[in-house]
Amino acid sequence: MNIPQFLLTIIDRVQNSGYQAYIVGGAVRDTLLRLPVTDWDVATSAPPEKISTIFRDLKNFSLKHGTVTLVDGDRHYEVTTFRGSEGVGHSIEEDLGYRDFTINAMAYDVDKKTILDPYGGKADILRKWIRAVGEPEDRFQEDPLRLIRAVRFAHELNFKIEKRTLETISIMSEQLGSVAKERIRDEILKILMSGKPSCGFNLMFRTVLLKQVLPELCEGYLKRQNTYHRFTIYKHIMETIDQVQPRHVLRLTALLHDIAKPRVREKVRGEWRFLGHEQASAELAGEIMERLRFSKAIMGRVTNLITHHMIWYDSEWSDGAVKRLIRRVGPENIDDLLSFRRADILAHGVKDEKLDQLSELEKRVGESMKNQFTEKVRDLAIDGNRVMEILNLSPGPQVGKILKRLLEKVTDHPELNTEEGLTGLLSEISIGIK
Repeated sequence: MNIPQFLLTIIDRVQNSGYQAYIVGGAVRDTLLRLPVTDWDVATSAPPEKISTIFRDLKNFSLKHGTVTLVDGDRHYEVTTFRGSEGVGHSIEEDLGYRDFTINAMAYDVDKKTILDPYGGKADILRKWIRAVGEPEDRFQEDPLRLIRAVRFAHELNFKIEKRTLETISIMSEQLGSVAKERIRDEILKILMSGKPSCGFNLMFRTVLLKQVLPELCEGYLKRQNTYHRFTIYKHIMETIDQVQPRHVLRLTALLHDIAKPRVREKVRGEWRFLGHEQASAELAGEIMERLRFSKAIMGRVTNLITHHMIWYDSEWSDGAVKRLIRRVGPENIDDLLSFRRADILAHGVKDEKLDQLSELEKRVGESMKNQFTEKVRDLAIDGNRVMEILNLSPGPQVGKILKRLLEKVTDHPELNTEEGLTGLLSEISIGIK
C-alpha cells in the first residue's frame, strides 16, 4: 500500500502507546481494486479518551462517538475504537464483523504487511459481489443507510449484489424511513454524480428503495408521453441525467425537471399533454429538496432552471427577447439552462429540430452577453426618486411598475437608456399604471 507518511505516524503513536492499530475499510478495498485511495481510516484497541490524549498536540475533532478525526492539510484521517456487540470491540476480527459488506471488512497490518480478511472480502472482489458481513438482516438493522449504500457500491464498482443481500434489501426497504434525510441525500448525490447514474437509480427502483426515498420519481414509470418523446416519463428522466454534465445543479435539475408530469398528464384529442408541467415540477422539486435537506441556494438554482427549461425559441426572436430570457433566468444561470436544455432534448430519443434552434440561441446568447445590456432596474439612467420628481408621484408600488416598464423598453432599445431618453418615455409609460 502507498501509505501517507502522516498515517504511518498515527499508527506508530498508537502502537507506542501500547495499543493495536490497523488500516481498515475503503483504503484496503480500493488498493485491491487498484483504485485511488481517498479515505484513510484506522481501527484501534485504544478507547476514545485515550485516542484524544495520544493526539492532543495535533489538530483533531470528534463528530461521532468513538471516532477522532485528525487533520493534515486538506486530508482527514479517522481513528476509531474497535466496534463490538456492546459498542466497543475487543479485537480487530470482532470489529470487522460489524462492518457493512465483506469488501469493506478487511484490515491491513502495517508491521506484517498482510491483509486480515476473515469474511472473504478478497474473494468477493474477485466475484464482483456486494455481500453483507454475516446475516444481512443484522447488518442493515444496525444502520439502515446500508441498504442504499449497497446499491451505491454495486453501481460505482459495477458489481452485483449477492442474492441473499439483495433479497434482504427489498424486504427491509421501509427501514430507510428511520434514517436522517441528510444521510440519504448524500447517498443519492453520490449516485447522481457517477458516470451513468441511471443504472444506480434503476437498481434502487428494482430493490424498492426508490419508492422509499423518491416516490414521486416512481410515478412516471411506464407512463407514456407524446410523439415528441420516444421514452416514458421515468425513462426520459433517466436518459436526461445520463446526458447532462456531472455537476450537482445540472444533475439535480435533470432528475427533477419533469417530476410532476404524471400529475398534470391528460389526454387531449388522443394525445398526451402536460400543460404547466414546468411550474408544477419546480414546485414539487422544491418540496422534495426541502425534504432531503438541500440548501436554500441549491434549491433556488434548481427550481429556477426547472421553471424556465421549456424554451420556445425560434429565429424570429428579437434581440430584446433573447435579453429578456437572460434576465428571467439570470445571467449567472443562462449557460446552465442552455446546457441542461440540450441534454433534455437529446433525451427525447427522436430527431428534433429544436437542437438546431438551440444552437442558434446559444450563439445569440453568447453575443448578447458580450455586449453590455441593462439587466436590472438599478442599471437605468434614472432612479425612483427622479421618476417621482418628474411625475409628481408619492412613494409606492406605482413607481416600481414604471421602472420595470422602462427596463422593458431599454431591453429592445438600449440607446434609450439615457436620462433624456427615459424622461421622454415617462409620460407615455405612466398612463394606465395604478
